[in-house]
Amino acid sequence: MKTLQSVPAIQGDVPGCRAPRARLARAVSRVARAVAARVGRWAGLAALGAALLLPACTILPKAEPLDVYLLPAIAATPATATQAAPWSLRIARPAAGVHLSGQRIVVVPEDSRVSVYKGAGWSDPAPVLVRNRLLDAFRADGRVGALSSDERQLHADFELDSDLRAFQSEYRGGRPEAVLRLDARLVHTASRRIVASRSFEQRQASADPAVPAVVEAFGTAADRLSAEVVDWTVREAAAVR
Repeated sequence: MKTLQSVPAIQGDVPGCRAPRARLARAVSRVARAVAARVGRWAGLAALGAALLLPACTILPKAEPLDVYLLPAIAATPATATQAAPWSLRIARPAAGVHLSGQRIVVVPEDSRVSVYKGAGWSDPAPVLVRNRLLDAFRADGRVGALSSDERQLHADFELDSDLRAFQSEYRGGRPEAVLRLDARLVHTASRRIVASRSFEQRQASADPAVPAVVEAFGTAADRLSAEVVDWTVREAAAVR
């Protein structure tokens, strides 16, 4: 990139200087015109570049608008306990693979092909939805009074750790169904020992292939899976205590 050349110092019409004032004025005028022309050329190039960039902004793809869905609670589990257990439980956010870690609603239209529903997403990442649904189920059940999550890392006697293996819609016979699969581990926090482990799976056919109906199927499957996890956790922790 060329730079503007520095203007050499020009002596005035002082005693001993051969150039008269008129010649000096003409020299200054020529230098000023050269500088102005060069500055004007760079300004024109800058304006041209800005003009070229303006149309480029209009060809960028627009962000896809999303309908955001909560994981619905289809049926609240009635409280069954008259007295809470004498131990505390921390529920950790499940670990998940890349395709289940985001907020898009995952669909498997055929074997070995993973996609998402266009224009639809969850209110939170799928592992957060599952953790929060488990917390709600334990609170509604009432048999474990001292509950916390991994967001605050409070001390607890046990931790419910898990891997989210499926949280997706799958097609069977041309009809979608919500599939939830969770590999759970009950950990004694003081010893970091796994005292029990089990895999849970729930499937719920959707009444309609439209996204709202599929979301309702997710809610039903999540409710049933959470109820199973609550019963299993209470039973296994009581056996250890």
